[in-house]
Amino acid sequence: MSARGNGREATHAGANGADGRALLKMNELAERSGVSPGTIRYYIREGLLGDDEGVLRTSRNMAYYPPDYVERIALIKRLQEERFMPLRVIREALTAEPERVKALIELEDRILERAVASAEDRGRVSRRAAQERYGVPRNVLDRLAEIGVLTPTQRGYDVDDVEIIEAIAAFRAGGYEEALGFTVYDTLRYRNALEPLVEEEVGALLERLAGEVEVERAMEIVAAGVEPLRELIGAMHSKLLLAALRRQRRAE
Repeated sequence: MSARGNGREATHAGANGADGRALLKMNELAERSGVSPGTIRYYIREGLLGDDEGVLRTSRNMAYYPPDYVERIALIKRLQEERFMPLRVIREALTAEPERVKALIELEDRILERAVASAEDRGRVSRRAAQERYGVPRNVLDRLAEIGVLTPTQRGYDVDDVEIIEAIAAFRAGGYEEALGFTVYDTLRYRNALEPLVEEEVGALLERLAGEVEVERAMEIVAAGVEPLRELIGAMHSKLLLAALRRQRRAE
């Protein structure tokens, strides 16, 4: 059997690309990428895998694909499932800046890996220990978990949860009591205000770092910004709070 593919003929069941690497049949491509043949064919029709360069067609229904497709298919699937990007947007991004997109995903992965490792290194505090240490009632801790402000596991609270609990304890000690109308649901005001800010911050951070500096240097920059950012937000909050109180006094 002989057929033309990309200006060259193939006459054997197996095939190698121009760089000498073994090309993959569709079922092999599906197995290695974890994506079904039907989905891969759809990606090909939509132009998500680029042009046919590197593809070797041996007949109308038989083709061999470059091993680079495995990584690209996995990347497309991740962009769909983890970043909820439409295929049209993915195609445009991969066509315009494929290396930058890969750098972006790699940087995200490294940040998450380091954050998880750091949290585990610092250990967790059991629910009972947190309750006894800070004197916050169990029902308050449970409600904070129900509304998603705290995210304990069976092993207890991570370091960020503990800092939130410590802050709640300080509020209560200072007179922020339920009898005066202060409840755990007040924390949602801050979380709801911070969520869009954090989304914007992450987008700006990754956009400016991904593909512009080496991943390790990017990680150093991210780590160096954690504490200054805490101080910046705290100082700006105090400044805005004072300004709001002054406006309230003038209005009265």
